[in-house]
Amino acid sequence: MYIFKTLSNGIRVVAERIDYLKSVSIGVWVGNGSRHEDLDKNGISHFIEHMVFKGTKTRSAQDIAGAIDAVGGQLNAFTAREYTCFYTKTLDSHADIAIDILSDMIFSPALKEEDMEMEKRVIGEEISLYEDSPEDLVYDLLSGAVWGDTPMGRNILGTRESLAGITPQIMRDYMHTHYTNKNMIISVSGNFGEDFFDGLEKYFGSREIPENEVLCPGAEYVPSDIVREKDIEQVQLVACFKGIDIMDEDVYSLLVFNNVFGSGMSSRLFQNIRERRGLAYSVCAGHSSYIGTGTFDISAGMSRENVGAVCALIAEEVRRAKKDRLSADEVARAKEQLKGSYILSYESTGARMQSAGRSLLLDRPIYTQEEVLEKIEEVNTESVSRVIDKVLDTDTLSVAAVGPINSVSGLFDF
Repeated sequence: MYIFKTLSNGIRVVAERIDYLKSVSIGVWVGNGSRHEDLDKNGISHFIEHMVFKGTKTRSAQDIAGAIDAVGGQLNAFTAREYTCFYTKTLDSHADIAIDILSDMIFSPALKEEDMEMEKRVIGEEISLYEDSPEDLVYDLLSGAVWGDTPMGRNILGTRESLAGITPQIMRDYMHTHYTNKNMIISVSGNFGEDFFDGLEKYFGSREIPENEVLCPGAEYVPSDIVREKDIEQVQLVACFKGIDIMDEDVYSLLVFNNVFGSGMSSRLFQNIRERRGLAYSVCAGHSSYIGTGTFDISAGMSRENVGAVCALIAEEVRRAKKDRLSADEVARAKEQLKGSYILSYESTGARMQSAGRSLLLDRPIYTQEEVLEKIEEVNTESVSRVIDKVLDTDTLSVAAVGPINSVSGLFDF
């Protein structure tokens, strides 16, 4: 059962009490990610994530880390295209420490110029790491190809050039306009008492916070191909189709379909390409859903001489799915596997906090475990066929590749 509250300054809270546990996960979610950034500020959302850990007006970076380490807790954050999340996991008896630290980091970051200059170098190393990782680079290239020179098409990390122009005042101004009461929520999962909400009110609700709304720019998927020739051993390739958006309830049918098609070692793609023929080490499919848009992608890593054969087999499996669909037995087995995986993941307070927090932030329904299991059970061959038509529309095919290859033209024959 979820508890919904609104703090005095308008920050919304969703909390799930699990009284048989001794821990609690707390996440502060901000509806701000790379999708909200102008070109000259590309990467600022991720930069903010780094900087709030560098110290506040009353705590050093060591003080922040030491306070959580001293009670055996965890403190971390991540930035995505549409949101940033700062989160902790501690014993329930130390929840007040976690709330205090999170509040101080978000509302009173020091943002010292010398710290920012050092962190620009750190993020520069992070950018280099991604550029040296073909598995990551191919997805960055794909995003730029299908969404073009828009916030959705740009790297979440930004560029060295865009980061160089960000000053402490620019960051403060950006946080003032994006870290607002209508754009921030707190999600909690685990054990806590009634006084827990008093702590949230003390450390969060009492803070002055802007009230303006933050609009999410639109994004139009445009089929495009892109290749980055690179002198490495393998070709990393992604075949991508326009997918479903974050509000589409067909997501459960999509998960069932992909359980059979491309997710896991028993999937059609894995069995046909890796297990039976040994043509690739990695091959899988997955979906990413955003506000108003989404992608469904098939990725593989293989030697240059196997590219043609792997792509032909991927095309064969796509044609098979579109023509023959899934059988009732396949759907039934996939539903059971999906329910089992979901129940196991639901044993993590962190996963539960993230699910509820993300849903509230993006104005999606927050379902209980029982409701999710019911929605999985409602999936049938007809709903799976419907979602196959949505996500395997070959007119939306885009291809990205990194490695010893100079063209992806003609690789897929649908």
